[in-house]
This record gives sequence, structure tokens and C-alpha cells, in this order.
Amino acid sequence: MSTIQRNMSLTGDAPAALNALQKVATILGMMGVLILVLAVFNFDFPNKTLWLTIALSEITLGIILFAKGAYGNSLEGIKNHGVWFKSISSRGYLAWISGIALTGFYIILYFFPQYIGLVEGGPNKGLVALFDPLSYMLSGNPASQWFVYGTLYTIAIFAFGIKFFWKYRHNRYEKIRTVSVMFFQTAFAFLIPEFMARLNDDNFNLPYYDLKNIWPLNYYNFEQYRVDDFINAGNLGLGLLIFGVVSILVITPILTYKYGKRWYCSWVCGCGGLAETAGDPFRHLSDKSQSAWKIERWVVHSVLVFVVVMTTAVIATYLGYDSEKYWFTKDIFLFSVGALLTIIFGLIWFFKRDELKKDARYGAIGYLAIILVLIGIHYFGKANLFLFEAETLRSSYGFLIGAIFSGVIGTGFYPIFGNRVWCRFGCPMAAILGLQQRLFSKFRITTNGGQCISCGNCSVYCEMGIDVRAYAQKGENIVRASCVGCGICSAVCPRGVLKLENGPMHGRIDGNEILLGNDVDLMTLVNQKNHS
Repeated sequence: MSTIQRNMSLTGDAPAALNALQKVATILGMMGVLILVLAVFNFDFPNKTLWLTIALSEITLGIILFAKGAYGNSLEGIKNHGVWFKSISSRGYLAWISGIALTGFYIILYFFPQYIGLVEGGPNKGLVALFDPLSYMLSGNPASQWFVYGTLYTIAIFAFGIKFFWKYRHNRYEKIRTVSVMFFQTAFAFLIPEFMARLNDDNFNLPYYDLKNIWPLNYYNFEQYRVDDFINAGNLGLGLLIFGVVSILVITPILTYKYGKRWYCSWVCGCGGLAETAGDPFRHLSDKSQSAWKIERWVVHSVLVFVVVMTTAVIATYLGYDSEKYWFTKDIFLFSVGALLTIIFGLIWFFKRDELKKDARYGAIGYLAIILVLIGIHYFGKANLFLFEAETLRSSYGFLIGAIFSGVIGTGFYPIFGNRVWCRFGCPMAAILGLQQRLFSKFRITTNGGQCISCGNCSVYCEMGIDVRAYAQKGENIVRASCVGCGICSAVCPRGVLKLENGPMHGRIDGNEILLGNDVDLMTLVNQKNHS
């Protein structure tokens, strides 16, 4: 029998004790975790296939049953579920313990995989050995720490995706979006790369390739060894390499123009998939302050500048200066990159400088920095100056951004900083898609200010730190580079104020034109727009 929630406050009621189903689910899930912990300490399981199946099944079933106990018997709709009263979701001691444990796991995964049983050139031990049977079945190779991580990552998105289903079952958009991220993670990020590895032999080798990872997210895709493997793999490898280039120059801009960055960040990306499913209980922890917004813009676009410079330097190492041997020399390549960036920047500055205002000046700083580094690569690259070596740039980026930011901080500290720290502050893919969304995308969130009751649900649940309520109160359309189009602001709005749309801005009222009700004759404004 469903009960009526009479408390309509933002925080909701304090959470009741776990019900019987949730207690059973907790015990079941912890039993599965215990098997994995025992494996870390080299407990010798006689039948690894059986015990791995039991462990992963118990963890998955435990999460699903816990979600069933939490949401299965309640009415549809968002009730906040006492998020600010729970230790795990209000930066309490459980949140800190979870954050430290996850961070420790990521540090071991990236830097000390031998502590979980990885043995280079020999039989694995511990936790990694427990996953060997599954790895042999899929790819024909022994497990690595990344296979262990990928398996657990996929299970997390699947199991917490079911939880997400129950919580947001009143919203069709959220259900379809969740199916999408579950599919792309399972198929494109986990299974297909493993199947591709099974094709490899002494005469044929494809590098590990997550087909949905596009530059600049897969900054490593144009390194020498990967390019060589793609070319040596014949038509299939060459096709994958061409697909990667076409994705950058053609597919990504077209999809972003039509649907905004949500097509990738909220429907396809594995980082976004984990943030939306496993990270959903922590979305309200994102910093909504203006200072955080300023830091976000500087940091994420600095990362984008870094990855552009690094990729250019890596590709430049393949090329020489002797024009008699090759027509496409290093100088021509660097000039081409500079010319392309100049054309892009010039078009943005000419057509969008009034809209971007201060952001246009920030863009000029980034453009200038890249051009100066290109000049540095040209003049100092011959002397192998340390700062302009491709390997130095790549290793620095891989350590600082690829490992520390995206893994250790970005995911490990979900319970402290919120679920989209990496996407918001560090992801170069989010940065470049955000620029495209801000400049020419048809996607926006429209608002009906007359219906807004200023409850604040939309702002609290925005994982990207956007003050959605400020837009809604003015009836202003939301067109922000950082918005990932997750749609949660619309899903938690009790009045239907917010709507995700793809379409032109022509004829719509701009909230900046209506600061107060007496500032303008609304009917006159509407008629002017209709006739313009």
C-alpha cells in the first residue's frame, strides 16, 4: 500500500530504517564484495569461474534489490528521499570513508596494480587472477587490471542503471537515456574491444579501441604504435583510423548541432554513464557558486588547450623537415594546424563575439597560447628542448589528467564533490562539445517563468553546477556550454517549467529583455518578434 508524502520540503523526510528487502540486499551485496576482498588477499578459490560468477551476481542482485526496496512501493515522482539527512549523500563520515576507499582503489589500479595480483609475464594472482576465466572467454588473453576495472565499471552502470529506472520511472526521457548508456558501455566499451583482441595473432594486431571514445577524449589514439597497428591491420584497421578522424571532423559537429552535447555526454559516454547511474545520489553536491563556475571555465578550457598542443606535438614527431623526402613535412603540418585554428577562431570572433563577450577574450588567450606553442615546437623541436618533446607532454597529460583527475579525483570523490567533477572541470571532450553547443547547436532548455514557484529543485539537482532556477524565474532559455542535457532538472520540476528542445531561437522571448514585469510591454514584444 503506497503512502502519501505530506512533507513537501526540498530535503524531504528523514530516511526511515532500511526495510526487510533492503537489509537482505545489503547482506547479499556485501557477500559478493567479500569474495573480491578475499581474492585481493590471495585467498585460493578452487573454481575461479564459479566464485567470480557468484561474486558478480551477488553484487548486481544486491544493488537491484536494494533499489527495489527503496523505490518499488512508492508513488512515481521525485521526493528527494532525505538526501541531506543521509551520511553517504551529505558529506558525512560514510561519504568520506567511501571517497577514501574509492580513491585508494583508483591509486592502486593506476600505479600499483601488482597489489591486486597483476603479474607481468607470468600467471596472475589475487583479484586479477579471479577474473582470468572471464577474460579468456572474451578475448583469449589473461586479465589485466583494466579488464577487472572494465568489468566492475560495466556492472556498476548496469545495476545502478536499474536503480535509476525505478527512481525516475515517471520520466520517459530518463528511461530511454539510461538504456542508451547501458548499451554503449556494455557493447562498445566492454565487449567489442575484447572481441577485437581475440582477432589478433602474430600477423594481425588491432590496438584496444573503445569505438565510442573520440578525440580529444582518446588523446592517445594518434600515437605512433597505434597508428602503425591500425595501418598494419589492413582494411579493417585503416577503416577504424579513418572513422576516428571522421568522428572528430564530421560526425561530432553534426550531432552536436542537432542535439547538443547530450548526444555524447549523457547518452553514450562511459564517464557520463557512471556519473548518471552510480553517481546519481551525489548530484546535489556539485558546487553552484559563481566562483566555481569561473574556475570551471578556466580549468576545463586549459585542459583542452593542453590536449590540442600535446596531440599536435605527438603527430609532429612522425614527420620530418626534409621536403625532398616527404611533401607533408613537419612545417606544413604545424602551419596547417595554425591556419585551421586561425580560421575557426576568426569565424567565432566575427560572428559570435557579441554573444560570447568576455568568453571571446578567454578564447583569444587560449588561441594565442596554442599558436605560441606551435611556434615553439617548430623552432625548439629540432633542438629536442625538454618542454616541447611529445613524450614529455603525453606523459604529463596522462598522469595529471588521464589518471589523477579523471580517475582518482573525478570518480573517487563522487561522495564529496558530486558526480560530474571530471566532466565539469577536466574533460576535454566536454569542453569542445560545449563550445560547439554554445556556438551553433539547436539544443536548449526552454523555461516557462510564469509557472515557476522557485522551489529550487532544478538548481539543487543540476550536476553541472548551473543555477537553473535563476533562468526559470526569468523565463530565459538555457544555452550553456556546460549543460550535458541530462534532463534531471526537468524531471524533478513539480510544475513542468523546464523542457528540453531542439530548435531555432527565432521568435522566442529572451529573459534578458524582461527583468521585471513593468520593464516592457510583453504583448508588444511578442508581436514584434512574430513579425520580424
